[in-house]
Amino acid sequence: MYEHLNFQDVVAAQSHCLQGEGFTERQARFLTTVMAHSGVFVERQYCRFAGVAHGQKSHDFIHRLVAKGLAREERPGRLHHGRYFHVHHKRLYALIGQANNRHRRRAPRSRMVERLMLLDAVLDDRDMVWLGTEADKTRYFLTRLAEYRFRPHELPHLAFGSGARQTLRLFPDKLPIGIHALEDRYVFTYLVTRASTADFRTFLVRHHHMWRMLNRWTLRVLVPTPLATSTQAYRHAFQEQLRQPLGLSDGKDLEWLFEQRKRAEQEPGFTLDARAREAADRYRGPRFEALETAWRTHVAYAVATVYCNGLNDQFVRGQAAVEFVPMTRQYLHLAHLVGTA
Repeated sequence: MYEHLNFQDVVAAQSHCLQGEGFTERQARFLTTVMAHSGVFVERQYCRFAGVAHGQKSHDFIHRLVAKGLAREERPGRLHHGRYFHVHHKRLYALIGQANNRHRRRAPRSRMVERLMLLDAVLDDRDMVWLGTEADKTRYFLTRLAEYRFRPHELPHLAFGSGARQTLRLFPDKLPIGIHALEDRYVFTYLVTRASTADFRTFLVRHHHMWRMLNRWTLRVLVPTPLATSTQAYRHAFQEQLRQPLGLSDGKDLEWLFEQRKRAEQEPGFTLDARAREAADRYRGPRFEALETAWRTHVAYAVATVYCNGLNDQFVRGQAAVEFVPMTRQYLHLAHLVGTA
């Protein structure tokens, strides 16, 4: 159903290619998962995936990766303050058809820690088939939603340029999406990386249109320990953005207001009149800032999320859910840098 088995076959084929390099089946599956979702791992993650204790087996696997130049060891601090391993060699990524995967490149250490958290989120739910790349997500959801004649610009995206020169970045948040096609159930992830909810609200607006078309889905918000005090703010943002629809007239007023503001920026001498100033006062706050941000990046359905009651109905019927998951594991001494990249 919906290419579920095809994705499993792809992962199996990718793992088989790595086994040709001398890795065991478990090692190959682990490396395939790492390269698709994070590019980095810590030893405990391999031990957990492979079902082995910390010791000679995990040491030999990691030593081989580093000795052959397939991964590099990163020690963020003093010798005993932890280490992680960055799988970076182009040949490994090429073997699984992802030679240009961004995970090959070094990133700020705080971003690497965030990727370790996302890898844990994937490893924590092995019942799901997890999609990591833009290509896999796009192919899957365009097939899944073909009955609705879904087009690429209706998927979560950022748009650059306009007209014939417009380009789309689909699924720009680069977060794992889990599918359980036999149950027609989906898990979307969001990693909290800062106290402000602005990016989260825009993420919700971008996904609104697609979520309405799914039968059962959950948004899993991952909350690192340093940002645990922000959980309530994120709960409020979620409720306000998705579960408090306004009227159709509000949507029309908002679109008019956004057009007026855009015109004021582009036309010298144009100023907002009394009606626009009144509307700006009425529609102020983080909720409407997120809507305008999405609207300005050519998310055509952004304003419609204000008056569409479809998602709220899904929550009432139990088809949709949100859960906040504390990320309490040890992430080296860099955990305090989450959100500073």
